Amino acid sequence: MVSKTINSALQWAGVVNKSDGFENRFKNLLEMCRNNLPSCDEELIKRAFLFGLDAHINDLRESGEPYFYHAIEVAMILAREIPLDDVSVASALLHDVVEDTEYDLKHVREEFGDTVADIVDGATKISDIFKSHEITQAENYRKLLLSMVNDIRVIMLKFADRLHNMRTLDHLSPERQKRIAKETLDIYAPFAHRFGLAKIKWELEDLSFKYLYPKEYNMLATQLKEKRREREQYINKFTQPIEKRLMEDGFKFEIIGRVKHLWSIYNKIRKRNKSLDDLYDLFAVRIVIDTDNNNDCFQVYGIVSEVYIPIPERFKNYISVPKKNGYQSIHTTVVGPEGRMVEVQIRTRNMHEIAEKGVAAHWKYKDQASVVDSEMEQWVNWVREVFENSSENDAPAQQLLESFKLNLYQNEIYVFTPNGDLRILPKGSTPVDFAFDIHTKVGLHCIGAKVNGRIVPLSTVLQSGDQIEIITSKNQTPNLDWEQFVVTHKAKSQIRRWRNEEERKEIAHGKDLWQKKMKKMKMHINEDELLKHVQALKYNNLPQFYHDLTKNPDLIDDHAEWIYDRMRHPKGAEPEETDELPENLFSRFVKSARDTLGGISIYGKEDSYLHNYAKCCNPIPGDGIIGYITTGSGIKIHRKNCKNVSQLYLRNEDRIVDVDWPVSNNQKFIVGIKIYGDDRPGLITEISQAIFNIKQTNIRSVNSEAKEKNFEGVLILEVQDLDHLNAIIEKVKKVRNVKSVQRFEE
Repeated sequence: MVSKTINSALQWAGVVNKSDGFENRFKNLLEMCRNNLPSCDEELIKRAFLFGLDAHINDLRESGEPYFYHAIEVAMILAREIPLDDVSVASALLHDVVEDTEYDLKHVREEFGDTVADIVDGATKISDIFKSHEITQAENYRKLLLSMVNDIRVIMLKFADRLHNMRTLDHLSPERQKRIAKETLDIYAPFAHRFGLAKIKWELEDLSFKYLYPKEYNMLATQLKEKRREREQYINKFTQPIEKRLMEDGFKFEIIGRVKHLWSIYNKIRKRNKSLDDLYDLFAVRIVIDTDNNNDCFQVYGIVSEVYIPIPERFKNYISVPKKNGYQSIHTTVVGPEGRMVEVQIRTRNMHEIAEKGVAAHWKYKDQASVVDSEMEQWVNWVREVFENSSENDAPAQQLLESFKLNLYQNEIYVFTPNGDLRILPKGSTPVDFAFDIHTKVGLHCIGAKVNGRIVPLSTVLQSGDQIEIITSKNQTPNLDWEQFVVTHKAKSQIRRWRNEEERKEIAHGKDLWQKKMKKMKMHINEDELLKHVQALKYNNLPQFYHDLTKNPDLIDDHAEWIYDRMRHPKGAEPEETDELPENLFSRFVKSARDTLGGISIYGKEDSYLHNYAKCCNPIPGDGIIGYITTGSGIKIHRKNCKNVSQLYLRNEDRIVDVDWPVSNNQKFIVGIKIYGDDRPGLITEISQAIFNIKQTNIRSVNSEAKEKNFEGVLILEVQDLDHLNAIIEKVKKVRNVKSVQRFEE
């Protein structure tokens, strides 16, 4: 397709703009590839350069520069700062061709083959994945993750693309600068951290800081610049005695002294509420040893600890237990000259290369370029887990984004199973996170946990070194409160999945209850018509309506009667509302009235009107009560503070009637009491005896169980009134080992 030779093409490009400097840029790129890449197919890079130049020859950036400069700089980053292979460099030169020019993916595939085309395609598909800092479609989110499982070079290309865009952000509007910077800080920087690209992460964070908080950035940068000489003198003073000892012991090494990057310092200032002058741990010294023996790092640590006093709690051994991204190093903090704390990192040359370049450092050792490092295996497994646990309707895109960021940002802790197996979890994890990490079934049936041999609440935050034992029960199901404190993606997604499945079951059960009621009443109504009625009842949709029926089955009769009456009197045929309407309804009710268990005072009159008591609140004499007129079933009596009374008002305020208890009523009422306490032999017997000692009390049923050493029971009683109930509660409270007694309400 591209028939021009390199020289003639570059000469032709020079005619367009002799100052463009394409020829020099091409030579520099080729030289960088020769020096840094494990192999360099110069012909492939030449052809990609020409193709990209031809495609973008008339395109300009916001700065007025040729657009192809951007593609060249992205390729340079992949040759110099994230060196992978020549295929990555060629793909970088072509990464915007499909999106921004007349060429399509078919042209790229015909010219450069499937591998380059697939990388370009992957980069193109996720180039516009974020809009206004929110992932708008879960499918796009999964596409981003899938891109790195298929070929990790796609995401490396996106890192390089974003890094150069951040370096050249000056020419965009302030609004776009802030949006891109926020996206970079939230997604790309922590993503780079997960891939071990420390230098890329730091630069992305600092550039984001520059555009998000320009005032704070400039002030901090100025302060550090002013103290640069003082800082260099101090680092030199600190390292001299260490250098002397290392040379005496025959080590070949390099010592790098640096101040921590700006975003890190700014966060320390905010979190500790201190000024720059008050921070003592701004310095970091890195000792890189030219050795293949990891034990030499521990020997160097011993030397540093002899020269300066170490702070034991700040020691971290990432050599024996590497981070998930493959990072290895010894970290220690010592008290240096003038009492200042200095962080010292000790690593081999190979560890240093991995720490700086992450996955890219391993790339040259791979037989197949698309194979991901073993150190990244857990990370890739997490990505696959997202696909397995996230169907399109399983979770909103925002929830997926939150989970995504949690897994990118996490610092790690190291905990152990009872058998001593190591598990790496995000900082802030709880026993529930640990349980789900072991196995989904362990998490779903988790009932308790022991940390270091002691039973702890499931919300306990785990610490590095903890040994955790999970207690399970086949009858246990997740508590929805767990979602408030778990931090891992797996725990959150499995709890949500269980919750959604339970809701589906409850909706199906509610629908079944409703259909049985319709059949009993011989009512025929399709779902479209039913939806109109339930929306008038302030439900958003039918699933919400069915779900509410499962939770409050006492509403079924009320809803059915109201809808039945509404269907008999459609809009336009409904009788005119007048002051006589309540009386008319009342008259219809009186005609169907019959003697029941006792009278109720309605409108100030005592009579044996047809009525029944709502199961949702089980009112008894002494409670404030209210009545709701139903058609065919009399008046339903609720407690005034019943949670369903507000819905009754919404449906038809005219059906609400004032009711009260009669002056004399010997009828007994059903009520439940819930008892908590410490289990012991004979406890239920003593509780029953205490109740029997109160006259005119009958226990209808007892349901109790002991969980470990705790007792929990529900007793169903017949009582005369509220005073009778209160007397029973006070009596039971006096039984030994009983901690609390309260009225039981579903």
